[in-house]
This record gives sequence, C-alpha cells and structure tokens, in this order.
Amino acid sequence: MGVLDGQVALVTGAGRGFGRAIAERFAAEGAKVALLARSLAELEEVEHAIAAAGGEAVTVRCDLTNPDSIAHAVHAVETVLGPLDLLVSNAGVPGPFGPLWDVVAEEWWRAQEIHIRAPFLLMHHILPGMIERRRGRVICVSAKAARIVAPHLSAYCTGKIAQNRLVAEAAAELAGTGVSTFAIDPGFVPTQLARDTMEDAAAQKYLGAMVERLRERVDDPAAKDDLARCAQRCVDLASGRYDALSGGYYELPDDLDEALALKAAESAS
Repeated sequence: MGVLDGQVALVTGAGRGFGRAIAERFAAEGAKVALLARSLAELEEVEHAIAAAGGEAVTVRCDLTNPDSIAHAVHAVETVLGPLDLLVSNAGVPGPFGPLWDVVAEEWWRAQEIHIRAPFLLMHHILPGMIERRRGRVICVSAKAARIVAPHLSAYCTGKIAQNRLVAEAAAELAGTGVSTFAIDPGFVPTQLARDTMEDAAAQKYLGAMVERLRERVDDPAAKDDLARCAQRCVDLASGRYDALSGGYYELPDDLDEALALKAAESAS
C-alpha cells in the first residue's frame, strides 16, 4: 500500500525530467497516473516504464494553452482512470532571453501562455470537480526565478512569480473546500530544458555566467539527486499531511514540518 494508493493524478510535461520523475514516483506510491505533453513518443516511454514497474498510467497528447484540448484530455483521463485527485502542473520553457526591448514579443508572450495560461486553464477545468468531491491537491512546479530579478530572463522570472501568485490566490479562494494548492522549486537537474538553455545563442550572449554554471553541473552525478528529492516533495504534499500550508511556495531545503509547526503556532496565537 503506497501513500497515494487509489488516487488519480494528472502530471503535465511528464515525458522527461522532473515531470517523469514525479509521475513514476506517484505510480510507485499507488496512484493511477495520467501523463500529458505535446509529444506522445516520450509519454509512451514513461507509460511503459510505469507498467513494467507494476503501476498504471495512460498517455494523452494535450496543448496546455488550449481550453478545448485540456477539456478533451481531462475527459479522456477520467473516463479511463476515474475522477482526478491530484494535479501537477509542470510544463515550462526557459526563454526567450535578452532585454525586454530586444526579444521577439510573440515569443515572450508565448512563454507566458505556458507559464501562466496553462496552469490557469488546468485549474479552471479541474478544480470544480475537486471542490464538488471536497478533495484534491494541486502542485505547480515553479522555480527560484520567482523570487529574483534576473536581467535578460524576464519571461521566465515573470512567469514563475505569476505562478506562485496564482497558487496563493487559488488557495485563498479554496479555503474550506478540502482542496489545497502548492508551488515548489524542483531543484536543479541538467534536464532537456537546461540543455536547451545552454545551446541557445541568446542565452550564451546575455547569460554567459549562467550558461557556464549549467555546463559545470551537467555531468555532475550529484545534480541528479534533485529528481528524487523533487518527487519526494511532491509525494509529501500530495499525501495531505501538509494541507495547512496550502498557498505556499517551497524550495527543497525548506523543512515542511517546521513550516507546519510555525503555521500551527501562528493560528493558536
């Protein structure tokens, strides 16, 4: 019996990196997992890996910026697996890179569609069912970029801070419904997103120091540890143990038990 036994989870961007790690760990903990992304090839590889380990998963191609595509995907998932208990919004893009006045405006806005529109549309479609059933948890994979000002990284920083505020607003509105929302920083792993950043000419031009740091860590075996740590953090939040922290943003070094105790002390005072 796993911590998530019997629950149904939907994980976006599940074909690789953090999304895959989260999906596989959820399945190992007993959840039935829906894998969403634009590329079915990667998703099917994850589905096969989960099945080989004794878990249950389905794959659905979805454009997360399109409400009709999301509605179709959620309907397909719930028809096969049942009502959703867990949502992990993980899809993201790193660029475009450069000064606000130099980046292609359409590319900058497209990044916001993925960072902001996608999790909004997912919650807009999925939360009513969770509220009706009075159970559910949403985890938005954000980043440390949400709390920094990084020149030439405005699309990413803006998108991530908006994600955190979206999670906080949702939590305030969901108070008393039995549904919780969280934002997390997943840590650092040389995922394909990081590799795409390293190969991007604009990133090399404007963010040379960051690119060098990425290159230094790309072959560091210890860097991959954050995949497991991120997956564990998501399991912990999905378990229900930390529902009182709904609306918060948490990084891997943060002690959730300490945060829970502090929250309880504040409520008692």
